[in-house]
Amino acid sequence: MYDPSHLRTFLSVAQTLSFTQAARRLGLRQSTVSQHVRRLEDAAGRPLFSRDTHSVELTEDGEAMLGFARRILEAHEQAAAFFAGTRLRGRLRFGASEDFVLTRLPEILEGFRHDHPEVDLELTVELSGTLHEQLAAGKLDLVLAKRRPKDPRGEPVRRDRLVWIGAERLRLDPDRPVPLIVYPPPGITRALALDALQRQGREWRVACTSGSLNGLIAAARAGLGVMAHSQGLIPPGLVRVPERAGLPELGRVDFVLVHGRRRPSAQGAADALASAILAGGDRLHRPRRTGLGEPV
Repeated sequence: MYDPSHLRTFLSVAQTLSFTQAARRLGLRQSTVSQHVRRLEDAAGRPLFSRDTHSVELTEDGEAMLGFARRILEAHEQAAAFFAGTRLRGRLRFGASEDFVLTRLPEILEGFRHDHPEVDLELTVELSGTLHEQLAAGKLDLVLAKRRPKDPRGEPVRRDRLVWIGAERLRLDPDRPVPLIVYPPPGITRALALDALQRQGREWRVACTSGSLNGLIAAARAGLGVMAHSQGLIPPGLVRVPERAGLPELGRVDFVLVHGRRRPSAQGAADALASAILAGGDRLHRPRRTGLGEPV
């Protein structure tokens, strides 16, 4: 009933919220992407996206289709791998940015380990800027991180808006410097936040610096200040700072997969993990939940 190629196209559009970026990722024409989505909508009998000339958003039925599409594709790929009889081996050095600590990325990695038990997966969690540096130095094979401004490299996994967040009770004094909660250099979010404040001419001070996302969240929950963060990954207990606070717009950020130098022993595993992340990309903007159904 649902063509796997149409489901892959649907997931790419859902993750990038852009028919143009989905076409670029898949190596298809934009008209083909539109055709795939239209045929999937015809098969489902319901619209999956609401779109106009400026934006693309998932409908409620589109949100439901995300989970179905991912599970169908996972089963399809598992069957293909089983009957192909190929087993990946080798050591794969994978880096993921701190942004994904609270998402369901561990589920994707668990599935990968189950499907490829003979791959030695080494995980590094760091700042996006640090991961890009380690990739360039040949210390990593694959990285999932924010894309540096004006850097064309990387396969888009998802696009999101950066927003200011803080404790709900926090109130900013317009006559005092903005208290910032930031990663240390070379954090990409840090650089974007400081650039935006400097362009606005707004004074600021660093209230907390931490290389750990949990450390930043703790400081923000304590009301020490505000932090720039992906809108789709806002941690529980924090809220978006209202527009009346007068903080500058931060724009959008792309989360991308970037391959390092192609080591023959890691190339197959890196390609397989990249495919798994792209297929399960909808899990990367939803918090993990406890057994009680509460986000962690």
